Amino acid sequence: MPALYNVAVIGVGLVGKEFISQLLALPQSPFRLVSITSSKKSYFSSNGISSNWKQLLEASNAKPDFPKLLTDLLVQTPRGQPVRAVVVDNTASESVAAFYPEFLKAEIHVITPNKKGWSGELSLWQKITLATKEGESKMLGEATVGAGLPIIGTLKNLVATGDKIIKIEGVLSGTMSYIFNEFSTPNGTGPSFSSVVRTAKEQGYTEPHPADDLSGADVARKLTILSRHIQELLPLLPHGYTSVEVSSLVPKELEDLTSGDEFVSRLPDFDSHFENLRSDAAKDRQVLRFVGIIDVPSKTIKASLEKYPVNHPFATSLGGSDNIIAFHTHRYQRPLIVQGAGAGAAVTAAGVLGDLLSLV
Repeated sequence: MPALYNVAVIGVGLVGKEFISQLLALPQSPFRLVSITSSKKSYFSSNGISSNWKQLLEASNAKPDFPKLLTDLLVQTPRGQPVRAVVVDNTASESVAAFYPEFLKAEIHVITPNKKGWSGELSLWQKITLATKEGESKMLGEATVGAGLPIIGTLKNLVATGDKIIKIEGVLSGTMSYIFNEFSTPNGTGPSFSSVVRTAKEQGYTEPHPADDLSGADVARKLTILSRHIQELLPLLPHGYTSVEVSSLVPKELEDLTSGDEFVSRLPDFDSHFENLRSDAAKDRQVLRFVGIIDVPSKTIKASLEKYPVNHPFATSLGGSDNIIAFHTHRYQRPLIVQGAGAGAAVTAAGVLGDLLSLV
C-alpha cells in the first residue's frame, strides 16, 4: 500500500474548512495536504501545508487552474512511487465535476460531497466510470447523498453481495425533513407552512432562496446518484436529475421570483393549500413527508409529497433535519433502515474524511 497520499483540497467554504480541520487533526496521518484552492486563489506546496493554510492561501497570487493542479500533482507523485495523489472537491461546482475524468485518467483519486458529477448527464457518469475502470484511481462520494450517513456504501455492499434491490425510499433532504417534521406531526397539528419555511430560512436550514429546496431538485439529484449504482436503472436518467419525476412544492405563481425574501413574504397566500393537505392526512392518521422513491420492478424514480401512517418510522423516528432511508431488498424484506443527521458541515466533512481514510 502507498505510504503517503498527497491531498489537494478544492473548496474552502463551510464543509471545506471543516474538512481541512479534521484532516490536520488526524494523528500519525498518512495524508499530506499539498494544495488548497478557493474560488479565487490557489496555493501549492510540495512540503505540505499546516494550520496556517488560510494565511498562505490569502497571500497567494495563483489563480485556480485545474490542468496545472493535475500537472503539479503528477510531478509531486510520479507513477510507480509509493505515493498517491487525491483531489478532494468540497464545492458544488459543475466545472470542477466536469474535470473529474481528467484527474481519474491520471490515476488521481477523487473524493467529494459534490453531487454534480454523479447526478448530471449520463455521459459524464460514463466518463467517470470508464476512467476508474481503466486505471487504479477511485471516485468516492459517500457524502453526496447522506452527508456522514453510510447510504451509498450500504447500497454498494447490498448490490456487490448479490442482493436484489426492490425499493429504496426515504427522506433525503435535511431541509424538507425539518419543514415537514414541524408542519405535519403525528397529532395532526402544527404551525402554518409559510411560518415553518420562514423559520427554516432564518435558522439556515434552507438555501437563501427556499424555492431551491421546495422544488425537490436536491432530492432528485440524490435519487439519480442512488439509481446509477443499480445497473438496471442506469439508462433511465439520460439527463441526470432533470429526468427524475419531481412534484415541486413551489406554487406556480411564485416560480419566477428571484428573491428569496419576496418568496417567503408571499408564501402565506398559499397556506390554505398546505393546510388542506395536512388536514386530509390527519383524518386518516397520517403525516406528510417529502420523500424520494426508487421502485426497481416498475422502474419508477420520483420525488414527491407522500402520506405515511403516524406509527411509520418516517413519522416517529425523525427529528430536526435528520435523514432516513429504507432499503427493501430480497434479503431485507423488513427494510434495512439508515437514519441520522443528513446535513451540516461537521458530519458532511466527516463523511468525506471517511472516504479518504478508506483508501489506506
